[in-house]
Amino acid sequence: MIEELFQAFEDRPAAVRARGLRKRFGEQTALAGLEMTVPKGAVYVLVGPNGAGKTTTLRALLDLTVMDGGTAEVFDLPCVERGAQARAQIGYVPDSQEFPYVELTVDALLAHHAAYYPGWDESYAAELGRKMAIDGGKRYGGLSKGEARRVQLVQALAHRPSLLLMDEPTDGLDPLAQDRFQALLADHLADTPTTVLISTHRVHEVEGLGDCLGVLRDGRLVAQVERDLLERRLVRVRAEVPEQWAASALSVPVVRRGGRGREIAWTVWSETEEAAAAFTAAGATVRQVERLNLEEATRALLAMEEAP
Repeated sequence: MIEELFQAFEDRPAAVRARGLRKRFGEQTALAGLEMTVPKGAVYVLVGPNGAGKTTTLRALLDLTVMDGGTAEVFDLPCVERGAQARAQIGYVPDSQEFPYVELTVDALLAHHAAYYPGWDESYAAELGRKMAIDGGKRYGGLSKGEARRVQLVQALAHRPSLLLMDEPTDGLDPLAQDRFQALLADHLADTPTTVLISTHRVHEVEGLGDCLGVLRDGRLVAQVERDLLERRLVRVRAEVPEQWAASALSVPVVRRGGRGREIAWTVWSETEEAAAAFTAAGATVRQVERLNLEEATRALLAMEEAP
């Protein structure tokens, strides 16, 4: 285990705490004792493949799915015992566009939604609608997936919640709408103090957003780490190794092995210069040491041979 890859964030106030969350759906395990902390004010990107438990995690925070065990809190409010108070502080973008009032126009839908939130800002909702190019006169049930997603973003943001939960928020958005979403979210965060938890398997679409990363695999976090530390310490070393190379002599932790034959490309947890020195000392000829982007880092962590 690489202990630095699982930061507890105990020294920072928490917006979200999950402790030992467990959930099964029949024979399928969705969450297997999930331990997660989202620091207050962070943009936390929760990544993992489909079926890893991301949506179940968000639904647990909203008390929309009954857990088999464990606890969850939002701003120190237990999500089960004080669910209504917790949900009042949350803006939510679900992973689908299902909604019972499909015959309502978008304007009527937003008015209906606003009635549940005393903090709803009508002028801000109108501004968001313009920025996302939303046609308020359209029937919600007739919207495309991308159009419905833009409406959901307005619903989530317009009451200026303290916590945003976004489940695959760019799903269905074309490239232009994705750019609008990122700019809109950046503007929102600059103007309104907000903690954001984004769940996604499309890591490249949120590359520039997160400052904390959680990597979910088989219902457990295999990493929870600040982005700055990840970018500094997770590097890929491309090197040539001699025949019968003694990899056991390597003095830095290996996250993922790659390459062919004597040409290797290994991802390790180390500073750049330290990594180069460690491979050289072990008898390898180092060709390149490079830092990883967020998507590359996520793939390496998901493939990590030993998880916490």
